[in-house]
Order: sequence, then structure tokens, then C-alpha cells
Amino acid sequence: MRTTYITKQKDIERKWYVVDAAGQNLGRMCTEIAHILRGKHKPIFSPNADVGDYVIVINAEKVSVTGRKLQQKTYVRYSGYIGGRKETTLQSMLQRKPTYAVTHAIKGMLPKNNLGRKMFTKLHVYAGPTHKHEAQKPEPLNINKGD
Repeated sequence: MRTTYITKQKDIERKWYVVDAAGQNLGRMCTEIAHILRGKHKPIFSPNADVGDYVIVINAEKVSVTGRKLQQKTYVRYSGYIGGRKETTLQSMLQRKPTYAVTHAIKGMLPKNNLGRKMFTKLHVYAGPTHKHEAQKPEPLNINKGD
């Protein structure tokens, strides 16, 4: 009789990866990062356990998009009051909050429950080329450029 493998906390080994977002396509890069945060690249993956790795994204302000998404893609927020709906384009969002486009895209690709919120805490996004996680010795993660 075969038994189903159950992932245990002591079996999980977490790695740290660093991704350079300069020149990377926003959507393609974020799907790969969400894949790693979720742990789907590991043979011990279990949908009900957090087995993913830590990811550091640098140069988030230099991410690229195709077509006219800089002018046409909008982020909507609502204050809760009448007429309180505000739209912001991707171009102005990259100038105001350079890390928001990456974090918003990745957060939308993770599960919408307590487990997804726990996975999201393992993501660290920085606008510039420096980060404060050198002590963890992150490995560079190469993501194909897709173009």
C-alpha cells in the first residue's frame, strides 16, 4: 500500500535568491518569483504548506513592460467615500513608488489566504541596486528575458 507524502517543517530547507529586475519583463519575472515563493520548484511541494524560498528583488524601478502599458495600465484605489476612486498609471507609479508594481503583481499571484500572506513576507523588493540581506548569502537567480 502506498502512502501520501506529507511535508514536515523539519524537512524544509529555505534558500535565499536575488533577482535583478533591470530590463526584465514585469509579468514574466513576477510569475517566476511567485513560483519560487510558493515552493513549486521543489520536489517536496505541498499546496497546504509553505515550503518556498526567500526572494530579494533589486532594481525594481528599472523593470520593463511591452506595448503601451506604461501609459495604459492603471492601478485603482478607493477611499470609501463618494467620488473617492483614484487611478494611477504604471509610469507615474514607477516614479512615485518604484517597488509597488512588482509587489502588487506578485501578491496577486499568491494564494488569497493566511498561507499566501505568510509566503508574501518572504519577498523583499528594493528600488535600487543595494539590499541589506548580504549576511544570508543570496544566490543570483537567472530569469529568462522572454523577448
